[in-house]
Amino acid sequence: MSRSARDVAASVGAVFTGVFDQLAAWRAPVEHLIDGAPEVRPAALDTLVAELVLPRLTEPQPLLVGAGFIADGEIVRGRDVHFAWWLGPLDANPVLGSTTEPTRLDLTTRGYTEYLRDFRALEWYRIPATTSDAHVTGPYVDHLCTCDYILTMTMPVHAVHPAGGGAPGGTRMVGVIGADVSVRRLESELLAGFLDVTAPLALVNEEGRVVLSTEPALQVGQLADLDGAGEPCPGTPLRVLVDPAPSGSIRIIR
Repeated sequence: MSRSARDVAASVGAVFTGVFDQLAAWRAPVEHLIDGAPEVRPAALDTLVAELVLPRLTEPQPLLVGAGFIADGEIVRGRDVHFAWWLGPLDANPVLGSTTEPTRLDLTTRGYTEYLRDFRALEWYRIPATTSDAHVTGPYVDHLCTCDYILTMTMPVHAVHPAGGGAPGGTRMVGVIGADVSVRRLESELLAGFLDVTAPLALVNEEGRVVLSTEPALQVGQLADLDGAGEPCPGTPLRVLVDPAPSGSIRIIR
């Protein structure tokens, strides 16, 4: 029995809800470590985050290609910003080659990282900071780690102000917990369901940027025409378009 676009949208929502649930589960112990502390030792933060994320990055056929916690520098001793972030095993990566074990993100070995000095202005941090809610950024080409199209899912992490800092008993955002999902791996997870629908489909973000598509004229990163509302994917900003067409102003993020 063939599926409908609504069925496909529901399956997309289920995949992303699973990732958001995982982020929420990781967030709690990170907040517990930071709560009330005027600063946190980087080693303690790294150890905790590694224990949380590495099992998901090394499971069979992992959906996540990277995950971790990005801390506001005010809470980490001696740091302006701190990336407790790991990459899972990678196939033929242009930066790291093929890897069989998780790799810690080391910004000192990456070029073009100057933009991270203003990380609070980047979408994956700025939107959770503004809305106090989870966010999906992308699809975009990740030039920092995977050199491939990814979606970054982030969730704000809050902690109680230490004594003498901020409003007594109040909380502040101290960073984001997040995960990167490769579009290629997402295709492996979802494409069979998309192909089970007779009409061409495209999964797009709020702007109409294509995540995956069974319409040959639409490739990842391009803009689709949003004249049709499409089927919303529950719990996400994504939607599934039926019989999608390219927008008249197609462009690809560089």
